Amino acid sequence: MTDIDFTGVFPAMTTPFDENEAIDHELLAEDARRLEDAGVAGLVPAGSTGESATLTHDEHIEVVETVVEAVDDVPVVAGSGSNSTHEALDLSQRAADAGADALLLISPYYNKPEQAGLREHFRAIADAVDLPQVVYNVPSRTGQNVEPQTVEALASHENVRAYKAASGDIAQISEVIERTRDEDLAVLSGDDALTLPVCTLGGRGVISVAGNIEPERTVELVDAAIEGDLDRARDRHYELSPLFGHLFVETNPIPVKAAMEIRGYGPSRVRSPLTDLEDDNYAEMERILTALEEAADPERTEAV
Repeated sequence: MTDIDFTGVFPAMTTPFDENEAIDHELLAEDARRLEDAGVAGLVPAGSTGESATLTHDEHIEVVETVVEAVDDVPVVAGSGSNSTHEALDLSQRAADAGADALLLISPYYNKPEQAGLREHFRAIADAVDLPQVVYNVPSRTGQNVEPQTVEALASHENVRAYKAASGDIAQISEVIERTRDEDLAVLSGDDALTLPVCTLGGRGVISVAGNIEPERTVELVDAAIEGDLDRARDRHYELSPLFGHLFVETNPIPVKAAMEIRGYGPSRVRSPLTDLEDDNYAEMERILTALEEAADPERTEAV
């Protein structure tokens, strides 16, 4: 099994599309290298932010292959979940064969299994695929919560190495950390706005949307929080807070793709049924990103 330190910032990568809605693999590789150069701890392609719901299985694996081939020194945590255990097993094995270092497994959506079904689902994949795995809890998308007791039960499996907490419930996240303190399980924030409190409670980082746009400052926030430099961590948190909020003003990844376009990292195209960011929200994103640039470069503000 690959040994991965699940500490730090793991950007949930976007998937760039050309004018025909085909994956732009050259741009995807450029983006992976940009993020690696910014000092992130790892990359997460083909997850929710990567529009996995509208990728075919072949496209899904092609995205993973492109990112694996593009980077040198950071692990690639491939999204490979599904609401079908058989489908998730197939995607996970194919991602492993494509060179992924670890797997991100969203809990089954729509069919809403009970907690026993969730345990069986994650254990089946952990038993079959010998890679570190991240249990991903995002009830707003799946319709079902992975309860702390379920995470505790899964944490004893040697391949279940991390938990992405995207419930928005800080009390629940705290309970997960408390219940798994004796296990080798990294709790990662799945909400940028909660990264600081999660890290102060004992979390080890974030699978981040904002990290696509502001990787260096997001890394600084997490490093400072883990090191106990709370003044510096708070400074970065409040500096980035307007971005954290606006990245979810419409359904993810609509806003982050608009931000990528504004920063010149790629087009804002999303696949149907997602739509472009509304004009007023786009203008506000431009304002937020300009303010961040000015905060990073005071001379730029004086020149204006």
